[in-house]
Amino acid sequence: MARESLDPGALDVRLEALKAERPGPDDEARNPFRFQPKPPPPAPPTVAPPKALTPAPVDVPPPGPPPPPPITLKFIGIIEAPGVGKLAALSDCRYTFRGREGEVIEGRYRLVKIGIESVTMEYLDGRGRTTIRLSGQGCDGKSP
Repeated sequence: MARESLDPGALDVRLEALKAERPGPDDEARNPFRFQPKPPPPAPPTVAPPKALTPAPVDVPPPGPPPPPPITLKFIGIIEAPGVGKLAALSDCRYTFRGREGEVIEGRYRLVKIGIESVTMEYLDGRGRTTIRLSGQGCDGKSP
């Protein structure tokens, strides 16, 4: 490996620059013994919008029909037996109902789908469809 020779002028450290006077900190609003938050920046100037760009009135459509009332049944479990298939157990806190997919419950609702943790039900007239999660709780909100 070849060694390069260095120029002694390139090794100038300039020790006299260490003894030169340095600029001090700004004294404008600085007090190291008192904590003060910086003042907020000035607010930007407000510009009034041109009068020609005022928005046109928007026609609001009339409200649609109210949503159907919620299905008040609770999904309390699944019954599976050989030869019977999968049945969903539902309760309205007075009676317990059971049904398969596609059957009518309480004369008002159709059981659309039985899942693992929920059932999907709809009104017979097709007004609304909802998913009811498995709660397994009694009517007072406590576990049976």
